[in-house]
Order: sequence, then structure tokens, then C-alpha cells
Amino acid sequence: MSEIKVLVIEDEPTLARLLSYNLTLEGYETTVVDHGSQGLHTALHHHFDLIILDIMLPGMNGFEVLTKLRQAGGKTPVIILTARNAEEEVVQGLKCGADDYITKPFGVAELLARASAVLRRTSNDGLPLGLEPSRDEKVITLGELSIYPERYEVTLHNELIPLRPKEFEVLLHLVQRPGTVITRDDLMNAVWGFDYIGGQRTVDVHVSSLRKKLEMNQQSVQIDSIRGVGYKLMVQKNK
Repeated sequence: MSEIKVLVIEDEPTLARLLSYNLTLEGYETTVVDHGSQGLHTALHHHFDLIILDIMLPGMNGFEVLTKLRQAGGKTPVIILTARNAEEEVVQGLKCGADDYITKPFGVAELLARASAVLRRTSNDGLPLGLEPSRDEKVITLGELSIYPERYEVTLHNELIPLRPKEFEVLLHLVQRPGTVITRDDLMNAVWGFDYIGGQRTVDVHVSSLRKKLEMNQQSVQIDSIRGVGYKLMVQKNK
């Protein structure tokens, strides 16, 4: 198996060294770039399996790098590094096409876990995801929608729906009470925790993205908005 390649775009020397050292120790082949424009050029002209992207960069900030990368057709998964309690950065990063985010300061264990999770999700394109689950594996099925909590995977009409971790957790919380209105506060507490400082806009952004992925070209699964309250998941039964 070829070595997994990670591009780190980070201009703070100490943090860049920390990221490079621990990723390399974990077995990843790591490239570090300390400038936004150079990072974009490197990402577009070389193959990487994962990009870890800081928001505050010289030359071109992380949002610009990510936007231009996606506009150019780059599909490499991206984890953005954001400041603590900077909800606007998280929201904007997700809208630009980030796959996940980590807030500073963060622990090495969290970084490696998130990198592994993103790589595991995004490397499934060539795997036979349609295989039957093992006997012991939990599967939640609603109509043509199947949720695999242990894998953080979702299939709709037997096709994999790529979700970010928080999108998956929002969906998991909704499917446990189909047809029931779940308040934004309930989703915030269940997915982000009671001590999360950010506002409800984070919930709305994740639900909006989740809705687009589930409802694209089909109407069997819908997430309805209840103005001023929250959301409910509706599954249309086959006629």
C-alpha cells in the first residue's frame, strides 16, 4: 500500500513542526507549506490524500485557498484549523468546502483521530460499501436510508452519501425520532455538547448541507424546517 500523503498549510513554525512531526510519526508522508498561494499551487499540482489548512495565512487566507481549490475541481479532503469559539470561521469554512475542522488549541490525539476519520470516509469510493454488514454491526434503516453508526457511513438507495462527522451525528440524532420536531438546542447539545460556545447558526449550516446531500435527485428523505423551532426528518415510504 502506498504511503498516505498529507499537505499541511500552516505559517506558524512551531505548530507546523508539531503537525509534521506527529503526522510523520503516525506513518503519513507530510509536506509543509507556509504561504497561502504556494499552498494552493502545491495542492493543485501534486497528489495528496488530505490537506490540513490554517485559516490565517500570508498571501492568501485559508478561505481563499479552499474556495479556489474547489473551483479548480480539487476534491482532496480538507481539515481547517480555526480559532477557539470562532463560529464564523467554522461556518465559512464548511460553506467553502471543508470536510472537517479542528479548533485551536488542540491535542495531538484529536488531530490524528480526525485525520484518520476523514481519510477513512473519503477513501471508501473504491471499496464495496454495498456489502452486507456483519451480524454484530448495528444498522438503522428507514425506507431506503441505512445508517451505520460504527462506520459513520450512510447509504441511500444503496449508494454511499459522503457526510462530514458532524453532519452524520446530526442525521443520527434526527433518525432516532423520525417525524418528530427536534429543536436546535437539542441538536446543539446532542452533537456539539452543552459547553459549546457557538450559536445555532452552526446547526443550520450543517442541516442545510445534510439536506442537500440527502435530497439530491430524489424525494424519499426530507429534512423539514420548523420555523423558530428546529427540524424533523421525514421518510417517504415506497408505494
